[in-house]
This record gives sequence, structure tokens and C-alpha cells, in this order.
Amino acid sequence: ESTLDLAERRRIRSAIRELQRQELERDEEALASKRFRPERGSHRQDEKENWPRSRRLEEEQQAALAALSRQLEAITDVEELTKLLRAAGEYEERKLIRAAIRKLRAEEIEGEAPSPR
Repeated sequence: ESTLDLAERRRIRSAIRELQRQELERDEEALASKRFRPERGSHRQDEKENWPRSRRLEEEQQAALAALSRQLEAITDVEELTKLLRAAGEYEERKLIRAAIRKLRAEEIEGEAPSPR
């Protein structure tokens, strides 16, 4: 407003518009980063509240897997183990059953091999 040169006024207005545009972009970037940033405080609180329950569930699962392992040792039929494998839903259960099947098959192969003379 203080200068009478029109070209200089245009340059000043253009510079002002550019600064406003840059400020707007920074504000949009800041807003976007806040929008997608996970809330840390509430997540930590949930973990604290759920920790005893998750610990108890983990212990129960370990006990169930130990019982299953003892049960699998008593089974000597691959077909029965295969049925159990198909019915099992948990990864760890399936893992134990597959290990028992491999063990039985290895024992069968050792039993069929002729003894060296």
C-alpha cells in the first residue's frame, strides 16, 4: 500500500499469496499426521488393564497344550492323529499333532528297516 509502483505491488501480493499457500500446506500436513497418529496413552492403559487376563489366558493355553502333548503320546495310530489334526483349530495344537505324526512315522520306518548283520 505504501508503494506506487504497480509491478512491485504485484510481486509483493504474489509473495504474500505464496507464503499463505505454504502455510496452508503445512497446516494440512500437520492435520494429516495427527489424524493418522495412533493414540499412545490410551493404548498403554488398555495393555495395563488387560495384562493379567492375557497372562492368565496364556497360562491356561500352556496347560492345555501340555495335556494335549500327554494325550498324543498315548496315541499310536496315524489315522487317529490325522483326525485330531483336521479338528484342531489352534496353530500350536496343530504343531504338536504334526510333530506326533512325524514321530510315529519315523518309528514305523525304523521298525520296518531290516537289522544289519
